[in-house]
Amino acid sequence: MSFTYLLAPRDWRGLLRSILVLTLGLLGQQWSLAGALPAPPATFESPYAAPTGRTIAVGAGGNFQAALDSAQLGDTIILQAGATYTGPFLLPNKTTGSGWIYIQSSAYSSLPSPGTRVSPNDARNMAKIQVPGALARGAIEAAPGAHHYRFVGLEFQPVPGQWVTNLIIIGWGETSLATLPRNITFDRCFVHGDPSVGGRRGIAINGIALAVVDSYVSDFKERGADSQGIWSFNGPGPLKIVNNYIESAGENFLTGGADPTIVDVVPSDIEIRNNHFFKQPVWVSQGWSIKNSFELKLGRRVLVANNRFENNYPVSQPGFAIQITPRNENNSAPWSVISDVSFVNNVIVNSPQGINLLGVTSNGNDTPLINPLRMERILIRNNLILLSAAGATDGRLFQILAGPKDVTIDHNTGFSDNTAITAENIWTYKADNFVFTNNIVTFGVYGIISSDGSGTNALNAQFTNWQVSKNAFIGIQAAGVNPATYPSGNFWPIDKAAVKFVGAANGDYSLAADSPYKGAGTDGQDLGANVSAPIVLPRTTVPAAPSSISIE
Repeated sequence: MSFTYLLAPRDWRGLLRSILVLTLGLLGQQWSLAGALPAPPATFESPYAAPTGRTIAVGAGGNFQAALDSAQLGDTIILQAGATYTGPFLLPNKTTGSGWIYIQSSAYSSLPSPGTRVSPNDARNMAKIQVPGALARGAIEAAPGAHHYRFVGLEFQPVPGQWVTNLIIIGWGETSLATLPRNITFDRCFVHGDPSVGGRRGIAINGIALAVVDSYVSDFKERGADSQGIWSFNGPGPLKIVNNYIESAGENFLTGGADPTIVDVVPSDIEIRNNHFFKQPVWVSQGWSIKNSFELKLGRRVLVANNRFENNYPVSQPGFAIQITPRNENNSAPWSVISDVSFVNNVIVNSPQGINLLGVTSNGNDTPLINPLRMERILIRNNLILLSAAGATDGRLFQILAGPKDVTIDHNTGFSDNTAITAENIWTYKADNFVFTNNIVTFGVYGIISSDGSGTNALNAQFTNWQVSKNAFIGIQAAGVNPATYPSGNFWPIDKAAVKFVGAANGDYSLAADSPYKGAGTDGQDLGANVSAPIVLPRTTVPAAPSSISIE
């Protein structure tokens, strides 16, 4: 799968140029787009550079904590590949030297090069850092203000057979920006829970300029509670999550879920690119609590680009792959908000439901705050969303609740047997400046639906300043619905064959040369996502899900 804006893992400047071109191009079409577009994140670069300072070797059975305590900025700590170091270990706040402290495997030269994701097969060339689960401590923890550490080519795990709460803890309950960890990177690391008993969380990442790149995070799962591969709730960012495999039963990646302990802090400037988010199908029958692939409960200036979200199941929730729902989770952070999110160039495959948006910040008990903050400036563009037909789910491509502002859904291709858009102005909040253009979606059973009706009636009831045009709604005829009940200026192909995809049966959803929807968009481009390679669909089944609207 590739897209027009697909970038190399390290092409930060190219990324910003592409975002700028995209934004300026869309701004130049104000005649057709009513919503304001999100601001991109302020990104930072964290490339690997061969260390040149003093080397501290810690052999098998050596004292890793003593090496951490004695190291100065600019030093490199070498851990013996194949050796096991049992923590917890604390990263001190260093004040002498300059540069970064590198902590890396002695077999570094045998690991994949920078920019290449590692896999479990690379563990033979890694040193292993572990922690006993009974300690309820992290294998690695950061002292207040700890900074400039880079872990390279290491394996992190609980002691085999033991359950761990947080395997790596970079920041947690700090109450001031000055005490947050900063400039800490995990590079080409293998971070995993126990395959039999699982673990709650891989990396708690709370601070300033923190990164996880080219790594493999797996086997975080729990019964009766949420689990996460990577989690952030108490730091201003920026965060970089790039080119990783991330596997978790609860949420593969989550911001929020607990209120920040630093006043007015919202995780911001978050860059999530080129990752593979995955849930194991066997987890359903094993009883692990399964929720979402990606969830934001807090966040500003978030870029989610070029990722693959694969396998989600309606076990503990109705099965939305993507949740963007602002929460003042514990009723102690009324500043909690989500704004300026760009969700572009992604693939969602084998999920019962697609993307869920909640417009206003709610309390943890799902009631709105007094004078709640409004979620605004959300761009969903150039994504391929292939919902699974298995399981008795509602099958919503997009759900829009409680009036987000400036939501633009443009140039996506999405298939569901049930609903294209579900909208409800719960708590009386209507969405303002809603744009739905240039998409190719299945009409399903209900098309655009709300409690106030369907089609144009639903749009008038749930939105203000809306535009729904130049979309191809596939199969409205089979649903027995009159296209005249929908906004004019859209297209009504009778089935997928009428769209003339290059090879839909083989997962290729680019448009054939003779498709009637080539160049038919508001911008003169082809309708749907700009797809140029086939998707391979997994063959799995999902259990039944609740049918009621959920804001989880």
